[in-house]
Amino acid sequence: MEGNCILSLQLRGCDMIEENVVQEERVPIEYTLDPEFEDLSELIEARGEHLNGLSNAVSLEVAHQKGLYPYGGKMKNADYNREKALLQTELLKVQHWVKATGQRIIVFCEGRDAAGKGGAIQRFMEHLDPRAAHVVALERPNEREQGQWYFQRYINHLPTQGEMVFFDRSWYNRPGVEKVMNFCSEEEYLKFLQQCPSLERMIVDSGIILVKYWFSVSRLEQLRRFYLRKTDPLKQWKLSPIDIQSLDKWDDYTKSKEKMFFHTDTMDAPWTVIKSDDKKRARIECLRHFLNHFDYPDKDPAVAISPDSQIAYAASSVFGQEE
Repeated sequence: MEGNCILSLQLRGCDMIEENVVQEERVPIEYTLDPEFEDLSELIEARGEHLNGLSNAVSLEVAHQKGLYPYGGKMKNADYNREKALLQTELLKVQHWVKATGQRIIVFCEGRDAAGKGGAIQRFMEHLDPRAAHVVALERPNEREQGQWYFQRYINHLPTQGEMVFFDRSWYNRPGVEKVMNFCSEEEYLKFLQQCPSLERMIVDSGIILVKYWFSVSRLEQLRRFYLRKTDPLKQWKLSPIDIQSLDKWDDYTKSKEKMFFHTDTMDAPWTVIKSDDKKRARIECLRHFLNHFDYPDKDPAVAISPDSQIAYAASSVFGQEE
């Protein structure tokens, strides 16, 4: 390693951004983004370890400067791994309690595309007994399911005694992607808003514990994750044509989310928002929030502390925000 060199990164329609780094001299690399990703010019970081020029560290800094995220930096890996191990140990205590007492728990993980729902569920499931904890991620309804009551195919997956079920998307597809992309009629949409609170009240009244999380990601961070999915062959399966089509419908999704919260954020089944621009911090605070729901045996109060209220908080406090 000797001398300073300049790495340059040029985007279509964007100014060249340069940054001094100390490393082996190399020829500047030119990157071109497809038109739908050109707004990523705000996130250019020309460093050798970010071969596509985009990093979560910069997106967090931008979101923090804009007041969209409370922290300007990522959670340190060492802190994350330590806290995750402690919280997952507590989570196993919850599962033992669930199995011993016959509890039934449903967890809904919702949010915009690429908001980190699946990754959070993976951390919940990482050390749980899979015989008593399941993930439900349904494909689009088949011909038979399309002729059923809308909620029917989801109800088939509700837990029995001693089980926890995590829904990676749920019946809230209807007021979300189905509404925004016109996959359902206005009548079907309004019927959902009318029926959903009553159904969830019946579920809770039956003794099932229902926890609902909305993972909130800023617009630029979502776009960055979309672009990484497009360019990473191991992640391309996560990026669907619907995801690309939804890029210019941010405001429509915001309005749909707010209306969904208005009708379904109830005393029986409230929504909790998890800010997820930093995925690691989001997972930790989501685990903390979940553990705080329960009074289980041998609970460690030093570990199962209240979540960071800037990361995990009631949905009623975010109306009108770009989340």
